[in-house]
Amino acid sequence: QVQLVESGGGLVQAGGSLRLSCAASVSFFSMKNVGWYRQAPGKQRELVAGIRTSGNRNYADSVRGRFTISRDNAKNSIYLQMDSLKPEDTAVYYCHLEGFDSWGQGTQVTVSS
Repeated sequence: QVQLVESGGGLVQAGGSLRLSCAASVSFFSMKNVGWYRQAPGKQRELVAGIRTSGNRNYADSVRGRFTISRDNAKNSIYLQMDSLKPEDTAVYYCHLEGFDSWGQGTQVTVSS
């Protein structure tokens, strides 16, 4: 099992920025592919960004060019820098480690127009 604790969400105006953090309590963190997901009210959870152990990154089309995912293996942490935020980015954001069923409590991001 893995414990995930997300933080950094909040209320921001459109065009603003937020930086999300996720701390993972798991062994061999550096050997895990990780990602950020989000779930808006009434919608399914969707992948926002992923970063593999190789450092390769992938992004949803809706956030490419605005969001940047990164990781710090020494701190067992994942980050999501979100710039040029839009109201449609409003959702609960979750981090996730590939191969585990565990999810954290998420962090709420609300973007006002």
